[in-house]
Amino acid sequence: MDNLKDLIIIGGGPGGLAAGIYAARADLKTVLIEKGMPGGLAATTEFIENYPGFPEGISGPELAMKMENQAKRFGLEIVYDYVEKLTPQDKCFVIKTGSTEIYARAVIMATGASPQLLGVQGEDELHGRGVSYCATCDGAFFRGKKVAVVGGGDAAVEEALFLTKFAEEVYIIHRRGELRATKIIQQRAKDNAKIKFVWHSTVVKIIGSTMVEGVQLKDVRNGELSNLQVNGVFVYVGTRPSSELVKDLVKTDERGYVLTDENMRTSYPGIFAIGDLRQKALRQVVTAVSDGAIAATAVEKYLEEL
Repeated sequence: MDNLKDLIIIGGGPGGLAAGIYAARADLKTVLIEKGMPGGLAATTEFIENYPGFPEGISGPELAMKMENQAKRFGLEIVYDYVEKLTPQDKCFVIKTGSTEIYARAVIMATGASPQLLGVQGEDELHGRGVSYCATCDGAFFRGKKVAVVGGGDAAVEEALFLTKFAEEVYIIHRRGELRATKIIQQRAKDNAKIKFVWHSTVVKIIGSTMVEGVQLKDVRNGELSNLQVNGVFVYVGTRPSSELVKDLVKTDERGYVLTDENMRTSYPGIFAIGDLRQKALRQVVTAVSDGAIAATAVEKYLEEL
């Protein structure tokens, strides 16, 4: 089989790139397939200040680029394509992409997670017309305007802070009376004059015909409805795993996150899962990179035992 690889890594975020670095250094015939730009969700983050080795912090895109360059230096082959199907076949796997089929003896799933939707009226219709899930991508379109950020975790508050570079006012809408973000990030938001907090509230509707004109809010304490005029809505209410390729092959939890052991092995021999895709307590760049290193090492041992 001419195009049989030792390993296919599906997903080019920090975990996938770290796995690629370790696999390439172990001299495994490896291909990493990425459907968009390398870096995953990390590449949409304006500033990362808790990744070791960068005392002044580093932008998400720059960190992703450095990881990609490092992986290529060790000989990792990176293919930009969309994986349509993953099928086990005769002790190997067939990976069907938009343009070809590749065979591999092992697979590392590094497909990560995508933003959780609000699921309210107006969200789909106005996506790209004021509704966004990436402040780094779209923030500059809202210069001098008013925007809302929905959520109260680290991502929501960090992106709200980023949006103050452009927007006139940034409303953080949170269903509780206090944020879930780490204290240092919370304090920065509270110290920023452009940020205003809307507590105990959920978005029940996004208002607008051709562009976002506002949001309808519900007070979770008494059910009262009110409208808030904004030009943009940035949604940060969590993530959902991108596990569609393997959900019928491996065990997952009730939300679709893939279950693995400490060596990143799934319930299906030869399929490994890393990063935001798998069930874990902490989803950060540093833990994704750790998962990738562990998985690549585990793949090497798995292939030796075949």
